[in-house]
Amino acid sequence: MNTKRWSVDKYVDDQGSYPHISQAADLLINNEVVAFPTETVYGLGGNAKNDEAVAKIFAAKGRPSDNPLIIHIAEEEQLNAFVEEIPEKAAQLMKQFWPGPLTLIFKKKEGALSDHATAGLSTVAVRMPDHPVALAIISASGLPIAAPSANRSGRPSPTTAEHVWEDLNGKIAGVVDGGPTGVGVESTVVDCTEFIPVILRPGGVTKEQLEAVIGEVSVDPALVDKGEAPKSPGMKYRHYAPDAPLTLVDGTKEYIQELVNKKKAEGLSVGILTTEENVNFYQADYVIACGKRDDLDSVASSLYDVLRKFNNTNADVLFSEMFPQEGVGHAIMNRLMKAAGHRVINS
Repeated sequence: MNTKRWSVDKYVDDQGSYPHISQAADLLINNEVVAFPTETVYGLGGNAKNDEAVAKIFAAKGRPSDNPLIIHIAEEEQLNAFVEEIPEKAAQLMKQFWPGPLTLIFKKKEGALSDHATAGLSTVAVRMPDHPVALAIISASGLPIAAPSANRSGRPSPTTAEHVWEDLNGKIAGVVDGGPTGVGVESTVVDCTEFIPVILRPGGVTKEQLEAVIGEVSVDPALVDKGEAPKSPGMKYRHYAPDAPLTLVDGTKEYIQELVNKKKAEGLSVGILTTEENVNFYQADYVIACGKRDDLDSVASSLYDVLRKFNNTNADVLFSEMFPQEGVGHAIMNRLMKAAGHRVINS
């Protein structure tokens, strides 16, 4: 397949004036799949109402078909076509955080969407991205757009069009390059079908921010229980992994250096994921800073790019520092634990 690539300036007010937007929307209308930027990561979009389009998403990603997709909309009114009801707490969250990095789970109307997009579940995950290019493409298509991250399944999610190109060139119809994304980790997913809303995936909107709007919010044990059926993307399979095996280390930087020394003594090439504060401390083959420890937003925004950078090294093994599980730190550690296959060394 010849994959088209367009560049769009996301700061231009009238995105609809770009012929590239119309071309991308036309491909979606014709049940092709197109990658485009959101404020979190690049998404791989397809017509959520069409089985053929959804199948193309799964095929391009190499994604298991029992993993549901998030439906992206450009206007709240689109919800009425495929959602049974909008609970009051969901409406409050929509008012506060949409458009933005928050996905909400609703009860779906049967037959309104492709069952493949929701993996046969009775619920549907929906969000409105906070990115002018994404909103313009969705609006121009007139469709609800199913859009997981635009990468091969299991690989680090893409935060630039170049990441998408590395993974999916020749496998999809087009890539709209709107520059680097901002948040860097996927949206927070909240199940609003329960009396007390439940976080199914931590992300760009924190638990503390949610509770400031609607009160008590719980965290689903399925985040760590592999036996649970997934209601949300990112809950079932290994994700975000670099090529070399990654291990998280709960210990001091001196302890991490000891682990590095042992691996180097075995003749292995070692990489370290750290932050700007510690980047000059480590003696390893590859030391890459992932933001600043005192600014977890900077860690989140660069996390996937750093994981991909390790793929351009000759590292045999990777170690990563751990991060405080507060605020966006919950999302960072969720992604790192999945990337590491839950391998953790405690000092």
